Amino acid sequence: MNVHFTSFLTFPFLITPVAFDWLFCVFSSQGRNLLDILLVKIYISIQINPTMPYANLIQPGDNPDLTKERKTASFNLWKMQCFVYEGEEVVKRRKEILEFVQSTPEFNDEIPAEFLSREEVVDRGARKAVVMTNKADAIDTSDFFGEGMYYQSLVIGRDLHSMSLHYIMFMPTIQGQSDDDQMDEWMGPTAARAFLGTFAQTELGHGSNLTKLEATATYDPKTEEFVLHTPTLTATKWWPGGLGKSCNVAVVMAQLYTNGQCKGPHPFFVPLRDPETHMPMKGVTLGDIGPKFGINGSDNGFLIFDHYRIPRRNMFMRFSKVLPDGTYVAPPHAKLGFGTMVFVRSIMIKDQATQLGAAAVIGIRYSAVRRQGEINEGAGEVQVIDYRTQQFRLLPQLARAFAFLFAAYEIKTLYLNVTEQIGTGNMDLLAELHAVSSGLKAVVSWETAQGVEQLRLACGGHGYSRASAFPDIYTYAVGGCTYEGENIVMLLQVARFLMKCAKEVRIGNAKLADIGAYIAKTDSGKSHIRSWRQCSDEDIIHDFEAVARRMIFASYDRLKSFETTMTKKEAWNKCSIDLCKTARMHVKLYLVKVFLRRVGTCQDAACKKVMHTLATLYAFDLISGAAGYFMKGGFMSELQSETVQSDLYEMLEVLRPESVALADSWDMSDLELRSVLGRRDGNVYPALLEWAKKSQLNRTEVLPTFAKYLGPMMKEGRSNL
Repeated sequence: MNVHFTSFLTFPFLITPVAFDWLFCVFSSQGRNLLDILLVKIYISIQINPTMPYANLIQPGDNPDLTKERKTASFNLWKMQCFVYEGEEVVKRRKEILEFVQSTPEFNDEIPAEFLSREEVVDRGARKAVVMTNKADAIDTSDFFGEGMYYQSLVIGRDLHSMSLHYIMFMPTIQGQSDDDQMDEWMGPTAARAFLGTFAQTELGHGSNLTKLEATATYDPKTEEFVLHTPTLTATKWWPGGLGKSCNVAVVMAQLYTNGQCKGPHPFFVPLRDPETHMPMKGVTLGDIGPKFGINGSDNGFLIFDHYRIPRRNMFMRFSKVLPDGTYVAPPHAKLGFGTMVFVRSIMIKDQATQLGAAAVIGIRYSAVRRQGEINEGAGEVQVIDYRTQQFRLLPQLARAFAFLFAAYEIKTLYLNVTEQIGTGNMDLLAELHAVSSGLKAVVSWETAQGVEQLRLACGGHGYSRASAFPDIYTYAVGGCTYEGENIVMLLQVARFLMKCAKEVRIGNAKLADIGAYIAKTDSGKSHIRSWRQCSDEDIIHDFEAVARRMIFASYDRLKSFETTMTKKEAWNKCSIDLCKTARMHVKLYLVKVFLRRVGTCQDAACKKVMHTLATLYAFDLISGAAGYFMKGGFMSELQSETVQSDLYEMLEVLRPESVALADSWDMSDLELRSVLGRRDGNVYPALLEWAKKSQLNRTEVLPTFAKYLGPMMKEGRSNL
């Protein structure tokens, strides 16, 4: 056998580390000189290097259409992945964590979760959560935002488990709200999983309106205890994850009463179940609330107190306190609790971005594999992604996913900065950060839900199957529209902040941080938008700032006008629709700024060019959808608006050859995607058939329903012929 070096130039993706040793021996046996052997060694080492485009992603047997798409990319995939995930080390760690999970037998599931009962899903989730945390040394446990979320997604999938809120809400509250002695008492057992905690705030009758929570914690100075009580049916705690059957302690938010006065909602550390028997404590009634739209691996629960007593020191006392005699000590700053909420929302925003990203990856890959219809008669069926309407469904959603991901990074960084500032007594940025994180939670979760559904529709009938992952992505993501604050309430919180800023600007004493500084600016009065190829980032930001600012002051003036004839609350309600729209524009401005700013940091020219086009597509798509606001008062001309629309279509065409590679830049393995339609290899149809064969209904050829119902019916029907 005579092996030629040039034969591997044609199919470099066939070379693997195992093949390298074989090739070295073959070339040596053929008497090749040392230079030839070294050239081959260098070439092969380059091909198996993950920094090369599509190393290990294009493999023999892949769908040829998907392979063709991957080869058309103008940028280096590894470099783009490193940009998306903020560095080479992060991408390497993702691959190491993936390899660890795939090589751990306890994480392997023969039966897909789609074919399990709820009891089986809960059981599997609890088992894997214990193994996952037992083996937590595989990740950097201090990096929940990055490695923690990724590790959990690989092990658990699109679901929560009995320990989810223990880490997401319970532990951060221990860290953020405990004084030194409480930290010493509770943090060790929390980290060791000596007990499992949840966060019980929402009630049957109240959610976002925390000031009206009904559960009470009344201080008894004689015994130095708080008496927790559920005075009404609607005061029942409802929804906390893990509360139903798994957790045995909780952070409970309740109205604090001391010395006959209500001091508002405060958090308390509350044991719920006996640590040995797991039976509820006397005075505590709790259970599971039943099946939900999604996330059924979590035993969300209800909780009722009947004059249940806990020690005084079980009130979290880092900021506010109740002394033994019942004296209440107020916190030094009313908004100190905002920090934890901002952190949780940064996690939510990243999680939502990842779900939309996964949906976009599935939609784009499947659209490259699926062939349907002819554009030119007789030329054969085309890839669905060649249709402009399909590109319009797919690429703006992909752009949104990147915008949301980069915003999550930004919010996390701002949170860390603000945490440092709080330590020095500086609260300047806290209110703005809380406002924008609230707005991002609302906008990102809503647009993710819409985007996932649009991407499902783009996949036709197969998108309706749970094999596609779309039903699970949607039911998992859409919960974000209501948990951690209902979206309209969140937007109105943002609007309240914006109205306060507008008032301060008008009277001349505004002290705005970077996020809201634009509110005090003045603009040229006309749009700067030109053709997308000539338009600068500054032009785009100028226009978004101008429109957002105009909407803010228009809403402010309308609100003040109504306040002259009615109460402030009535006026607020009267303006609430416009206030929500104003808040959304403020958030979208922030998203555009962050996207463009993030792209500006990209060091690779090819990656930067493609990603900048995607960022511009995102901005122009937002302008197109809000054309009425941009054209209002003649700010943007009709010609400019038409240019935005035509440029949007042109950018779809420019990005079409890059689309699969951009999807691949999310670095989502088949394990993370959990989608037959979005498989790396593109071999969708054989995989769909194999997935269907795992259905529980296929365990037997004839179901009992035939003998019980259908068979007798058909027999009777035949007898009547």
